[in-house]
Amino acid sequence: MSEKDVKNQEDIKAAQDAAVETAAEQVQDIMADLGEELLGEELTGDAARIDELEKALEEAEAKAAENMELALRTKAEAENIRRRSENEVSNARKFAIEKFANEMLAVVDSLEQGLAQKAEHEESIAMKEGMELTLKMTLSTLEKFGIEQLNPIEEVFDPQLHEAMTMVPSPAHESNTVIDVFQKGYSLNGRLIRPARVVVAQ
Repeated sequence: MSEKDVKNQEDIKAAQDAAVETAAEQVQDIMADLGEELLGEELTGDAARIDELEKALEEAEAKAAENMELALRTKAEAENIRRRSENEVSNARKFAIEKFANEMLAVVDSLEQGLAQKAEHEESIAMKEGMELTLKMTLSTLEKFGIEQLNPIEEVFDPQLHEAMTMVPSPAHESNTVIDVFQKGYSLNGRLIRPARVVVAQ
């Protein structure tokens, strides 16, 4: 083989090596571009997924806050209903006898009017003593059930508890003082069921 042939073979080999190297570089460049493109797509997909998840999280948090507010409102309403029910039951127990009490007041008034009359004979004196005992027992029984008598003689007039029948000048009393009671008042467990009817000093 001549020297020229050897040189030609070396040139061919070098050209082949260069071509292979160029092709390898081109393949590497294509792979790199493809990798970047795939990575970009992956990153874009991940970002979209993250946005989607963040939006879902915000919606879930808003729903949770709404449910919490609803639960607190419901709890407060239930507490109010329970409290109202307890108050209604308590008031029903306290004031269940109000009608009965009002009927009994007529009996007490009758006894007091009878006792206001003078007793001159022995029979009427004995009857009056019996009426006094009956009145005392009746008032005592009423007190056991929370019914209290209001007899505001010499007290300051209170329009919440008293009903002024008339006002009269009275130098012996301060103005706005109760100087006489026509009809005693009554309260049931602290609630007025009948005001005292009174005469007030001017």
